[in-house]
Amino acid sequence: MPVKQEMGGTMLPQAALEKQKLIISDGTYTVIAESVDKGTVKCRGDKMDIYGKEGVNAGKHFTAIYKYENDDLTICYNLKGDSYPEAFETKSKPLFFLSVFKRVGK
Repeated sequence: MPVKQEMGGTMLPQAALEKQKLIISDGTYTVIAESVDKGTVKCRGDKMDIYGKEGVNAGKHFTAIYKYENDDLTICYNLKGDSYPEAFETKSKPLFFLSVFKRVGK
C-alpha cells in the first residue's frame, strides 16, 4: 500500500493514496487505483523496467530505480522512460514520480 507519493517535487494528498494498491508477483505487476493497470516488471540491480500490458498504460515502457528496506519499497519512476532516475528525487523533474509502499501482510 502506498504511504507517500510525489510527482515533480509536489507531494500528492494522502486521500489520493487510500484506494491504491501495488501487487508484484513472478515478474508481473497489478496497480489498483482509479482503474486497474497490469503488465510485466524486470529488475536488474537497483533498476526496474515496467511494461504496461493492460489498462491506461498498455503499450508504455517506464524506467525506474528502487530500494527495499524494512518492508518499505521505494520506487522512483521516469514516466518518459528514456533514462533511469539517478536518485529518489522528483524536484524539477515533472515526469518523475516517487512512491513509497509499505508491505501489508506476508
